[in-house]
Amino acid sequence: YGLSFYLTYLVHWPEYFKIAESSDGRVMGYVMGKSEGYNEKWHGHVTALSVAPEFRRLGLAGKLMAGLEDVSEKKRAYFVDLFVRVSNDVAVALYKKLGYTVYRRVLEYYSGNSSPMFEQDEDAFDMRKSLSRDPERKSMIPLEKPVRPEDVD
Repeated sequence: YGLSFYLTYLVHWPEYFKIAESSDGRVMGYVMGKSEGYNEKWHGHVTALSVAPEFRRLGLAGKLMAGLEDVSEKKRAYFVDLFVRVSNDVAVALYKKLGYTVYRRVLEYYSGNSSPMFEQDEDAFDMRKSLSRDPERKSMIPLEKPVRPEDVD
């Protein structure tokens, strides 16, 4: 992401921007997100989660996600959602371990020309985790059929 993207989030949703620093001031990881939607679709959204390679496998991603979920609880959100490449098995496993489920598949969500690492368009999983305002976990009931990006609300 470019600097303007981060600054927009920082200005609009500062409470959703969390940074973990080491004792010597190095950035270990960060999470950024926002709240959006309406009525029972009011939710927290994880825009980015990143942990530096040397700080992985220490539980830091879980702590950053818990912080974002706590902010979403305080905002009375029904759930937290995120999008992840279907090929990112490590991230999908992490999110499942943290209590997220695949709500739906979004066809060709990621554009192949958006990054030199990915040459083809790729589907995303929209993963969700219900919060206390959704005790029946209705927001996590998976959709049977995939959707297109323009149908994501």
